[in-house]
Amino acid sequence: MTGEHRLARGGRVDRARPLRFTFDGHAYEGCQGDTLASALLANGVHLVGRSFKYHRPRGFLAAGAEEPNALCTVARDRARTEPNLRMTQVELYEGLVASSQNSWPARGFDLGAVNDLLSPLLGAGFYYKTFMGPRFVKGTTLWAKLFEPVIRRAAGLGVPPKEADPDHYANRFAHCDVLVVGGGAAGLAAALAAARAGARTILCDEGAEMGGALLCEPDATVDGMPAAAWVAATLAELARRGATLLPRTQGFGYYNHNFVALAQRLTDHLPHVPAGAPRERLWQVRAKRVVLATGAAERPLVFPDNDRPGVMLADAARAYLQRYGVKPGTQALVVTAHDAAYRTALALARAGVKIARIVDTRPRPAGPGLEAARAAGLPVTVGGTVVGTTGSLRVSGAMVAQASGTGATDFETVPCDLLLMSGGFTPAVHLFSQSRGKLRFDAETQRYLPGDPAQAQASVGACAGSWGLAAALDEGSAAGAAAAGSGAGRSHAVTGDHAGEGGGILGALPHGRDPARVKAFVDFQNDVTAKDIKLAVREGFRSIEHVKRYTTTGMATDQGKTSNMNSLAIAAGALGRTLPEVGLTTFRQPYTPVTFGTFAGAARDDLFDPVRRTPIHDLAAAQGARFEDVGQWKRAWYFPEAGEDLHAAVAREVRATRAVAGIFDASTLGKIEVVGPDAAEFLNRLYTNAWTKLAPGRCRYGLMLDEPGFVMDDGVVGRLGPDRFHVTTTTGGAPRVLNHMEDYLQTEFPELKVWLTSVTEQWAVIAVQGPRARDIVAPLVEGIDLSAQAFPHMAIREGRICGVPTRLFRVSFTGELGFEVNVPADYAAAVWQALWERTAALGGTAYGTEAMHVMRAEKGYVIVGQETDGTTTPDDLGLGGMVAMSKPDFVGKRSLARPDLVAPGRKQLVGLAIEGRTVLEEGAQITPTADPPVGTHAIGHVTSAYWSPTAGTPIALALVENGRARTGETVFVPMPGGAIAARVVGPVFHDPEGKRLNG
Repeated sequence: MTGEHRLARGGRVDRARPLRFTFDGHAYEGCQGDTLASALLANGVHLVGRSFKYHRPRGFLAAGAEEPNALCTVARDRARTEPNLRMTQVELYEGLVASSQNSWPARGFDLGAVNDLLSPLLGAGFYYKTFMGPRFVKGTTLWAKLFEPVIRRAAGLGVPPKEADPDHYANRFAHCDVLVVGGGAAGLAAALAAARAGARTILCDEGAEMGGALLCEPDATVDGMPAAAWVAATLAELARRGATLLPRTQGFGYYNHNFVALAQRLTDHLPHVPAGAPRERLWQVRAKRVVLATGAAERPLVFPDNDRPGVMLADAARAYLQRYGVKPGTQALVVTAHDAAYRTALALARAGVKIARIVDTRPRPAGPGLEAARAAGLPVTVGGTVVGTTGSLRVSGAMVAQASGTGATDFETVPCDLLLMSGGFTPAVHLFSQSRGKLRFDAETQRYLPGDPAQAQASVGACAGSWGLAAALDEGSAAGAAAAGSGAGRSHAVTGDHAGEGGGILGALPHGRDPARVKAFVDFQNDVTAKDIKLAVREGFRSIEHVKRYTTTGMATDQGKTSNMNSLAIAAGALGRTLPEVGLTTFRQPYTPVTFGTFAGAARDDLFDPVRRTPIHDLAAAQGARFEDVGQWKRAWYFPEAGEDLHAAVAREVRATRAVAGIFDASTLGKIEVVGPDAAEFLNRLYTNAWTKLAPGRCRYGLMLDEPGFVMDDGVVGRLGPDRFHVTTTTGGAPRVLNHMEDYLQTEFPELKVWLTSVTEQWAVIAVQGPRARDIVAPLVEGIDLSAQAFPHMAIREGRICGVPTRLFRVSFTGELGFEVNVPADYAAAVWQALWERTAALGGTAYGTEAMHVMRAEKGYVIVGQETDGTTTPDDLGLGGMVAMSKPDFVGKRSLARPDLVAPGRKQLVGLAIEGRTVLEEGAQITPTADPPVGTHAIGHVTSAYWSPTAGTPIALALVENGRARTGETVFVPMPGGAIAARVVGPVFHDPEGKRLNG
């Protein structure tokens, strides 16, 4: 036997298999089948951590997923360290190493407990208002300079690991006829009925063992078998019938069309994880019908100092006793508003725990529990209340009084080391609510229960408001049979049922004490008191969602499991409304915390964010290129020579390209083939300009709008033949443009005979730009006349280069004579090498994306997504001439006539000539004066800014209100060192006549 509080017999732990573990550096021993919580209780450990805000001593409140206090960090090694685990769900294994959280230097002596003394300053919403002033430095506050850093360092609970997660995670999609969530009595009965009817059945439960509360019922029988034996027989039959059984699996999210997400723990309970074995698995299940059997959570009572270690839910104490064979204390006071607590008191008394008193808050309770307690000689006080507790690191006594309306009469202190409370049970309706089912308020029992489901779903057992073993089994059986389409379920013979048990209370117990001097906790995890909720109401919060956020009650991982109904009742009382009038907060996914690894699965590193490299990547790297991330692509940023930084390298690349030539890897451009007899008409409807008269062998710059009329993408389109176009898009816009095309082709223009194919990966692109570009390309090309007359600007030809097929574009994004060489990706490296050798021989250069950006800005060429912001029209960019309003229609045409898109004062693209040598910051605001008064609105912003080696000055492009009309006007750009003056000019800084382009 392990632990001084372990019973010699009883429970479901294996005393013959002791397990050693450490907690906060101290060695303990538990049993196979223990949780960390039950093992610590067996060793007499009640203080397990400190609370979030006040750092008050905290112990175990519950025994399952609803536990708000007992959070720990479990460490297998430096990388495998996981914080904020509920000790009630951590399965014990040999060598487990766990530590408490939110305390320093130790949980028994925590300096952070000073917060409890400062609690008058740390009430609800203190972070919104307490430290917001006064301003003592221009633009700063006490909050920003002093308090905020301290608060941020103190915030949170556990410390996340700093190493990369070394574990593996799995993902599985599954379909079934019936999914049952919850493996208690109702869930087992539902799954069994469905499987017997031949339905494909999945049954999941969050526990290591299925059976739920049946595992805590040693005296109950089902169909003539002890409850635990019936569970084992049912699971065996389900396995024989092919049902999928998923223990350690939490149903955490219920989505549309009966899509339910399950998180399965696979190896966390093992002392040694097999190499390569997944730690957790995400099940994404689509079910014809779902049966929710998620049970109910016992409600705490709200009274002063109800958070001391040793204050526990009554049902949790019975679970520790009857499932784990642990006495959670030696002398217990039971305070209840529900009959179930009597069962706990009787069970503890039989196990040798002294019952100091049972205090029933109800004035006239009746039922077999009360009679049995009195028959067993247990002291019972009816119509009583508890007005506080005593003790430091563990409860040592409780102040019991006779309730009298709004307060409490004189109290007596009852010694105890365990205070058990029961305010009734709250159905776990989280998943039902997530499914968009409508909850209904039952006025008789004061509970929210599942109402009309929104999907093919049924709720059974305690989560549906039913009480008692027989009712749970029969409801589950009927629901399982109905879900499988086999009619009525069967009835079960049960002994040891407690169907008559009921009662409950909502809100705070009357205590008659000064609320400013005591704390009655509603939300244990977030340190929210009854006073906090009343304060929120006094400060004007009427919506329960606003009260929730202001006080943080029911937020974070708790999601209202233990706090929700009490907080609603207190808010309703303060507002003078009924609970239905106050409403209910939203239950969000996940029901319990789920690791990032489970969501990510195998999608990590390159599988999470794939790295795309062009076929020329390795050659660029060999030439010393530095790379930048552009979307998923690695693109050569610049090619530094010895001693050069970014700016020096870019300046050299620009000058060499404009003087001789440069080659650039443009393979990342999106490329789409549009093919079919209606291809030209299709493009006519997608782009602003006309395409039907574009001759084969010619190119056109295309501008694409979205439905609201804003610029979405641009690119050069080459016509290869009467029925074939080669469309280029921006690097980042390729997927979006293809999706846009597919969407309109399928939904708006289905009569057009057009086929769309992404060929981005098929064709590599090498841009050769500069005065000597023709001299570089011509000797390598076969079958194409490169003369200016035969191959003018904005033309496309097909032939061969270096002996391989090519689509050769005569286009330029630099303002120089230019060619874009498209070759099959497999041959790109060889073609690049040949072009590079000729470029280098002439004194040219390879250039990267930064030089490309500089040269295109010098020519005033826009980049969609940089010169546009999602509200930019063609006319704003000075491209109004590209809009063929004479066409019958194109996407976005009607929107261009909206009054706000043609109104005066819109921001227009202009150039900025900067005085001095300071390069502006992209995104910087533009103002009409150097020192505008407070409240002056900006008249524009900088979209692109570079040092121009060609001009020898800084240049910038900007969107400015009435920009074209402001030409010649001086504007100002506030910068960290002071406002910079700039003169509004046209956006073209280099070769405005285009002579170099047409060379």
